[in-house]
Amino acid sequence: MGKSAHVQTGRGVIYSKKGGAAASQPLAVSTAIAILNRGGSFIDAAIALSAVICVIEPGASHLGGDAFLITHHAKTKENLAFNGSGEAPHMAMAGAYPDGIPLHGFKSGTIPGLVSTWFQAHKHYGKLPFAELLEPAIDYADNGFAATPGFIQRIANHLTIAPDTELFRDMGIDAKSKVGDLIIQKDLAKSLRAIAVGGRDAFYDGVISKQLIDGSDGWFSAEDLKSHSTRVLAPLSIKYRDIIIYGQPPPAQGMILMEELLLCERFNFSTMSDVDRIHISVESKKIGFTDRNLILADPEFCDVNVEQILGKENIDWRFSQINIDEANNDSKAAAEGSDTTYFLVADDEGNAVSWIQSVFHGFGSSWVIPGTGIVLNNRLTGFSLDPRSPNCIEPGKRPAHTLNAWSATRDDGSLYLVGGTPGANIQVQTNLQLIINVVDLKMNVQEAIEAPRWQHLNVAGQSSLVENGSGVLEIENRVGSVVIEALRAKDHEISLIGAWAHGSSVQMLEVLPNGTYAFGSDPRCEGNAAGI
Repeated sequence: MGKSAHVQTGRGVIYSKKGGAAASQPLAVSTAIAILNRGGSFIDAAIALSAVICVIEPGASHLGGDAFLITHHAKTKENLAFNGSGEAPHMAMAGAYPDGIPLHGFKSGTIPGLVSTWFQAHKHYGKLPFAELLEPAIDYADNGFAATPGFIQRIANHLTIAPDTELFRDMGIDAKSKVGDLIIQKDLAKSLRAIAVGGRDAFYDGVISKQLIDGSDGWFSAEDLKSHSTRVLAPLSIKYRDIIIYGQPPPAQGMILMEELLLCERFNFSTMSDVDRIHISVESKKIGFTDRNLILADPEFCDVNVEQILGKENIDWRFSQINIDEANNDSKAAAEGSDTTYFLVADDEGNAVSWIQSVFHGFGSSWVIPGTGIVLNNRLTGFSLDPRSPNCIEPGKRPAHTLNAWSATRDDGSLYLVGGTPGANIQVQTNLQLIINVVDLKMNVQEAIEAPRWQHLNVAGQSSLVENGSGVLEIENRVGSVVIEALRAKDHEISLIGAWAHGSSVQMLEVLPNGTYAFGSDPRCEGNAAGI
């Protein structure tokens, strides 16, 4: 993690004047490029990409899941946050879970928010007819796609957790499929066609909603689905060095990234040693999670005073708690989930979207809405059952979310950076490192992505369990032994992981001063970046 921008990379930066995309799946990237070449906007291409990802990476995100977006509109210089998370259904009260919220089954799910977000984003920035945007996903569902190693591995991983699941049977997928086998999902193709023809109502007030209501024995109601909406808000924003960073407001945990950056800005990372820079970044991460745990919840149900957390008085106080010589190993915990898809798209007008979508844990609730091929999320497990918690479950309330997409503009309001990653609680840690790599260490996007990374976890290898100050600092083994031993001397418990074993898969875009796009994609995943 050296100060030099000369990081050896295995992939080149993709440069383009006319736009492009970066995602965890190459077929989805190709879909976005095709839509852009048809004259589609950045949002048109992103919706098409999103739908294809649901078909070919169903373990990470699906029509039964959520989405969060940060958009940048070049002409107006408007930046918006789309909160596409779902509410708890009308029967989801603490008393309904005497044995705790189950990991799997429809009682672990919230109202799906992704499809609503498609239509809300299209209403703002779409150009092409909506039905046209779903054609590639329908084709992959109806006629199939070739299974990748990642697809097969996700199935195997899920079967170790839920060996008796009927999920794959209900999706129409053979759980014994091998790499290269054709994966066909006829029910999902039928659902996508229903949405293409019937629009948003097909999902929330039509055939799919009826299948969800009937299939859950009324756990979800018609009113639950009809009352759902995608919130469109001003994003959180802070100044870091000479740029403005935009992130997701509550109930998403973008506030952690903002607080981390405000603390790190107090230090001159450009001249600091690798050891001290990593140490301070980790300590800032711990503080961010501590404050997150105190307040993060649905702001429509309780007062979530992010302004106070990000205000000078709190940052001054928290800054005073960072000891440059010793790690703080005593903070509070937060439980979270993991499986997610992140991607970005930019068009030839300078518009871009930072988009993250998820079913929470791998394959979400491990339950398919009967007859639809749609995997339901298990986002309800993100709630607390403690009545003292601001994140305590209530009907109509949205749980606290790990999902956070981000972007950055220069001081004139023009787009500068777009980035993000899956990875549950690792997300805000990774995004912090990316921003520091580009802004402070002057790396290009591919160097920033491929540089060795760290992740601080309460339990080694478990990004989705708990987060507190004590725990293990996992670092990719490409970092030098001198740095490792110096961090141990500061009382960090270090665990070396594989050279490319960090639990994130980054996509990133930088807009150069001359207006050229520079796209990067993480070799830690199966995806890529492409330009026009």
